[in-house]
Amino acid sequence: MNFHEGGPSRFSFYASSSSSDDEDQPSANIQNEMNRIDEQQTVLSQLINSATVVSNYFQESDNLHRQGSITGHVVINRDRLAAELRLYNDYFSESPMYNESMFKRRFRMSRRLFLRIMESVQQHDNYFVQKVDALGRPGLSPYQKITAAMRILAYGMAADSTDEYIKIGESTAIESLKRFCRAVVEVFGDWYLRSPNVEDIERILLIGKQRGFPGMLGSLDCMHWKWKNCPTGWAGQYAGRSRKPTIILEAVADYELWIWHAYFGLPGSNNDVNVLSKSHLFVNLANGVAPPAKYVIQGKECTMGYYLADGIYPKWPTLVQTIHNPQGPKKKYFAARQESCRKDVERAFGVLQSKWAIITGPARVWRKQVLHDIMTTCIIMHNMIIEDERELNVPVTDYREAPIPDVEMAHDEHVRFQEFLARHRKIKDKSAHYALRDALIDHLLEEYSNSEY
Repeated sequence: MNFHEGGPSRFSFYASSSSSDDEDQPSANIQNEMNRIDEQQTVLSQLINSATVVSNYFQESDNLHRQGSITGHVVINRDRLAAELRLYNDYFSESPMYNESMFKRRFRMSRRLFLRIMESVQQHDNYFVQKVDALGRPGLSPYQKITAAMRILAYGMAADSTDEYIKIGESTAIESLKRFCRAVVEVFGDWYLRSPNVEDIERILLIGKQRGFPGMLGSLDCMHWKWKNCPTGWAGQYAGRSRKPTIILEAVADYELWIWHAYFGLPGSNNDVNVLSKSHLFVNLANGVAPPAKYVIQGKECTMGYYLADGIYPKWPTLVQTIHNPQGPKKKYFAARQESCRKDVERAFGVLQSKWAIITGPARVWRKQVLHDIMTTCIIMHNMIIEDERELNVPVTDYREAPIPDVEMAHDEHVRFQEFLARHRKIKDKSAHYALRDALIDHLLEEYSNSEY
């Protein structure tokens, strides 16, 4: 029997089925591999999209709140080392290109005073110490940072204009100015903004007596500094007579133009009387801790000095004003002499603004605390310059040193309060003001009569 005749046998069926399975197996594996690759690509594309979204979010957040370098920032090779060397050779070397007089004209002070300030500021704030970066390159020197701050204060120039010579960026120049002013206030403020001590008062009283006003401690007045960048919400409060936002400085200056008292920060809408009521000019006197200002006028001994002021101030025995529309030769002579001596504080304001042009023009700073530091720094360095030049022109070479007063404070709170009220009433005694003014008129006339003979 032939099993292969008449059609395929079951063995041939199995053989053909086995061969077809072998052919379909590779195609199935390829299809599975392609499906797996497609799934991986889908997951990968989703991850890439998620990462892009997160990166865009953080990039936008960095642009809003970034404190360091900004993406896309162009780095300028300023060659700061060459600029530092040029600055040092121009002004600070043993044989500088520019002499002492040119240094004083451009820095508003002598070279030795500038170096003294720089050394003290450098020891107080590590920001002014020259540092080295990770590549071993030295950073900005204290000469560059402090010179940039001085140029802004002295010339009132924009911060980015210091880049041309000193090679320092705008943001770094502004930061140097803020830190320099804060360091000067913290290092030198206690001494150069102090109230007059016993020796100072004795010297001032001696000069006042020579000028015809025994008991005079200085001249009192106010000046305004225009605030260009005053916040809009504060503009009405700070607008004064000029209808522009200003900040008021109250100051007392003596014959040397030394500023003994400075009170800065009140809005320009206040007048001089409002500023006086808020300042601390008579705080020590009211508390009984001020050194006594002893002097004799017309045979009467007094222990409370006074300041020369203009007519807006109240009639207190601690303030002597001129006579408005004086009648008669006696009062006219007194008014002329009083106005002549009262110009000390006006001259002090003029010298202060001429040396530091930043307080002459409108203030371009936003924060009030920075403005306070700038004004205080200018006053401190103004007094330092006067002290540095005092040995060249000293009108008084001999004065009597007064002993330190021994003040006994009462322990009873009620007694202390009553003593405070008594001193406060004495400061504002109107009758004592007129008595003092009449005594000064008689004293000036007597002095004038003696000078004629």
